[in-house]
Amino acid sequence: MAADTSRLQAPSQGAPTEAPPSGSPDGEVPDFRALLEQERQELLGKLAELGVGDGQELHYDPNFADSSQVTAERGEVEALAQTLREALDEVERALAKLDEGTYGICEVCGRPIATARLEAKPAARRCIDCASKGKTAP
Repeated sequence: MAADTSRLQAPSQGAPTEAPPSGSPDGEVPDFRALLEQERQELLGKLAELGVGDGQELHYDPNFADSSQVTAERGEVEALAQTLREALDEVERALAKLDEGTYGICEVCGRPIATARLEAKPAARRCIDCASKGKTAP
Protein backbone atom coordinates (compact mmCIF):
# COMPACT_ATOMS: atom_id res chain seq x y z
CA MET A 1 0.00 0.00 0.00
CA ALA A 2 1.50 3.31 -1.10
CA ALA A 3 1.69 6.13 1.42
CA ASP A 4 -0.16 9.37 0.73
CA THR A 5 2.56 11.94 0.08
CA SER A 6 0.29 14.69 -1.23
CA ARG A 7 0.25 16.46 2.13
CA LEU A 8 4.02 16.84 2.31
CA GLN A 9 4.98 18.03 -1.16
CA ALA A 10 7.45 20.86 -1.56
CA PRO A 11 5.82 24.22 -0.87
CA SER A 12 4.65 26.11 -3.93
CA GLN A 13 4.10 29.85 -3.81
CA GLY A 14 3.71 29.95 -0.03
CA ALA A 15 0.75 27.56 0.17
CA PRO A 16 0.54 25.29 3.22
CA THR A 17 1.81 21.80 2.42
CA GLU A 18 -0.15 19.84 5.00
CA ALA A 19 -3.05 20.20 7.39
CA PRO A 20 -2.18 22.50 10.30
CA PRO A 21 -0.51 20.61 13.13
CA SER A 22 -2.66 20.23 16.17
CA GLY A 23 -1.85 22.80 18.77
CA SER A 24 -0.42 25.24 16.22
CA PRO A 25 -1.75 28.65 17.32
CA ASP A 26 -1.52 30.26 13.88
CA GLY A 27 -2.37 27.14 11.85
CA GLU A 28 0.71 27.60 9.65
CA VAL A 29 2.91 24.75 8.51
CA PRO A 30 6.63 25.45 8.47
CA ASP A 31 8.42 25.81 5.15
CA PHE A 32 10.53 22.67 5.45
CA ARG A 33 12.66 23.56 2.43
CA ALA A 34 13.60 26.86 4.10
CA LEU A 35 14.37 25.06 7.38
CA LEU A 36 16.56 22.53 5.57
CA GLU A 37 18.34 25.20 3.51
CA GLN A 38 19.03 27.18 6.69
CA GLU A 39 20.40 24.08 8.42
CA ARG A 40 22.51 23.31 5.34
CA GLN A 41 24.05 26.80 5.39
CA GLU A 42 24.77 26.56 9.12
CA LEU A 43 26.51 23.21 8.67
CA LEU A 44 28.56 24.49 5.73
CA GLY A 45 29.54 27.52 7.82
CA LYS A 46 30.66 25.35 10.73
CA LEU A 47 32.73 23.17 8.40
CA ALA A 48 34.32 26.28 6.91
CA GLU A 49 35.13 27.59 10.41
CA LEU A 50 36.92 24.33 11.12
CA GLY A 51 38.87 24.76 7.91
CA VAL A 52 37.40 21.68 6.25
CA GLY A 53 34.71 23.18 4.04
CA ASP A 54 34.52 22.64 0.28
CA GLY A 55 36.96 19.74 0.21
CA GLN A 56 39.56 21.48 2.36
CA GLU A 57 41.79 19.34 4.50
CA LEU A 58 43.15 20.17 7.93
CA HIS A 59 46.68 21.54 7.96
CA TYR A 60 48.89 21.65 11.01
CA ASP A 61 52.43 22.90 11.43
CA PRO A 62 54.59 19.76 11.48
CA ASN A 63 57.30 21.72 13.32
CA PHE A 64 55.07 22.56 16.27
CA ALA A 65 56.91 21.60 19.47
CA ASP A 66 54.06 19.72 21.17
CA SER A 67 53.10 17.12 18.58
CA SER A 68 50.92 15.20 21.06
CA GLN A 69 48.76 18.28 21.56
CA VAL A 70 48.48 18.74 17.79
CA THR A 71 47.52 15.08 17.41
CA ALA A 72 44.84 15.33 20.10
CA GLU A 73 43.39 18.54 18.67
CA ARG A 74 43.46 17.12 15.16
CA GLY A 75 41.53 14.06 16.32
CA GLU A 76 38.89 16.22 17.96
CA VAL A 77 38.50 18.44 14.91
CA GLU A 78 38.32 15.46 12.55
CA ALA A 79 35.65 13.79 14.70
CA LEU A 80 33.60 17.00 14.79
CA ALA A 81 34.02 17.50 11.04
CA GLN A 82 32.83 13.93 10.41
CA THR A 83 29.73 14.51 12.54
CA LEU A 84 28.99 17.76 10.67
CA ARG A 85 29.47 16.05 7.28
CA GLU A 86 27.06 13.26 8.28
CA ALA A 87 24.46 15.85 9.35
CA LEU A 88 24.99 17.69 6.06
CA ASP A 89 24.46 14.42 4.14
CA GLU A 90 21.15 13.93 5.99
CA VAL A 91 20.03 17.46 5.10
CA GLU A 92 21.03 16.96 1.46
CA ARG A 93 19.07 13.71 1.39
CA ALA A 94 15.99 15.43 2.83
CA LEU A 95 16.23 18.19 0.21
CA ALA A 96 16.42 15.54 -2.52
CA LYS A 97 13.34 13.84 -1.05
CA LEU A 98 11.49 17.18 -1.19
CA ASP A 99 12.31 17.39 -4.90
CA GLU A 100 11.19 13.78 -5.43
CA GLY A 101 7.94 14.30 -3.51
CA THR A 102 8.78 11.72 -0.84
CA TYR A 103 9.75 14.08 1.97
CA GLY A 104 8.06 13.42 5.31
CA ILE A 105 7.40 9.74 4.67
CA CYS A 106 8.99 7.20 7.03
CA GLU A 107 11.59 5.13 5.19
CA VAL A 108 10.74 2.10 7.33
CA CYS A 109 6.95 1.88 7.59
CA GLY A 110 5.88 4.26 4.82
CA ARG A 111 3.60 6.35 7.04
CA PRO A 112 3.77 10.16 7.21
CA ILE A 113 6.21 11.56 9.76
CA ALA A 114 4.47 13.86 12.26
CA THR A 115 4.83 17.58 11.58
CA ALA A 116 6.09 18.15 15.13
CA ARG A 117 8.95 15.68 14.51
CA LEU A 118 9.83 17.36 11.22
CA GLU A 119 9.78 20.76 12.90
CA ALA A 120 12.22 19.48 15.53
CA LYS A 121 14.35 17.50 13.09
CA PRO A 122 13.65 18.53 9.48
CA ALA A 123 15.98 15.85 8.08
CA ALA A 124 14.19 13.02 9.94
CA ARG A 125 13.97 9.86 7.84
CA ARG A 126 11.85 7.77 10.22
CA CYS A 127 8.65 8.37 12.15
CA ILE A 128 8.97 8.57 15.93
CA ASP A 129 7.68 5.01 16.39
CA CYS A 130 10.26 3.47 14.06
CA ALA A 131 13.06 5.71 15.36
CA SER A 132 12.31 4.87 19.00
CA LYS A 133 12.29 1.15 18.21
CA GLY A 134 15.61 1.45 16.39
CA LYS A 135 14.13 0.19 13.12
CA THR A 136 16.10 0.85 9.97
CA ALA A 137 15.01 0.91 6.35
CA PRO A 138 15.27 -2.43 4.57
